[in-house]
Amino acid sequence: MRTLVMAIAAMASIPPAALSAEEEIYGTYRLIRVTQRFLHSSDVVTLTTNKGFITYGRDGRMMVIIVGDDRPNPESVEKMTDQERIGLYRSLVAYGGTYRFDGKTMEHHVDISWNEMWTGTIQFRDVRKDGELLSISTHPAPNARDGRMAVTTLLWEKVK
Repeated sequence: MRTLVMAIAAMASIPPAALSAEEEIYGTYRLIRVTQRFLHSSDVVTLTTNKGFITYGRDGRMMVIIVGDDRPNPESVEKMTDQERIGLYRSLVAYGGTYRFDGKTMEHHVDISWNEMWTGTIQFRDVRKDGELLSISTHPAPNARDGRMAVTTLLWEKVK
């Protein structure tokens, strides 16, 4: 009995294992702000009109959807114009796949995407976590709206 008590006491003194980087990231986050820094001019633009969610699952899968507030609102599917369809496409970012996270760099392995150029690619992101906030920055890439090279930083807040 004394041996059992001593074993339990010894185990209780072992600090709990630190959470892995992926365990710390699990959950769903709501988009707070998007900032773009254009490389050719160093101009910084803050976009506050976007809404979105990103989810990192314990199963190693992720999904993200971001839409702009300026999306067309067609009267009906039957009456939707090609211009409205283009506007809906241009005001959307959505993709899903698997992910790997080492505590600093996130890899999104894209299985499905609104933009077929991304399907089958790995999108690398620099990540900083501060409590319930998650800051995710792209590596320099062409801006989806006009092709200018930019680093886009998205600030997310964990949904409770």
